[in-house]
Amino acid sequence: MTDPDLQLALGGLSRDALREALAGEGVALNAYAETLLEHSAFDDRTEQTVRVTRCSVAELGRPDGGTLPQIHAAAAAAGLRPCPLRTGPFLRLALMGQEQAPDAVLSAGRAPTGALHVLSAPLSADHEVPKGFYLRVVDGTVWLRGYRCDDEYVMPPESQLVLRVPEAGEGS
Repeated sequence: MTDPDLQLALGGLSRDALREALAGEGVALNAYAETLLEHSAFDDRTEQTVRVTRCSVAELGRPDGGTLPQIHAAAAAAGLRPCPLRTGPFLRLALMGQEQAPDAVLSAGRAPTGALHVLSAPLSADHEVPKGFYLRVVDGTVWLRGYRCDDEYVMPPESQLVLRVPEAGEGS
């Protein structure tokens, strides 16, 4: 894995307080992120700490890239887990100093450059439902964006993922 693990505190905020915290930091949201923030996962205010790590799709053993099902399988084989859905906004708040993306393209039907995709379990098999969050900085704007894709879309090998590191003794 490319980065040291990060301990991240989740929860403790109502949905409205979380939105206010994001807005207070100047975080922009796209419509898919707004949809994800309406999910019942954000009704849970229980505080928990998760350990996350960052790696590329290639580092998970997918040198030619991979579909979401392939990436989830590769992550599990590497001993990593999907992040809880609510990781995205809390990670965005923790990583406000994220580097600027190398291009300003916001939506092009491909994985955006300079993005950190927070891999979480899909909420639905419906491809119209956003699959998760990603973090990106474009032209000085700090973004929390949601993304959609089907099970055929191949994420490039250089795509950066954020995954949960299980606690010691946690089964696979």
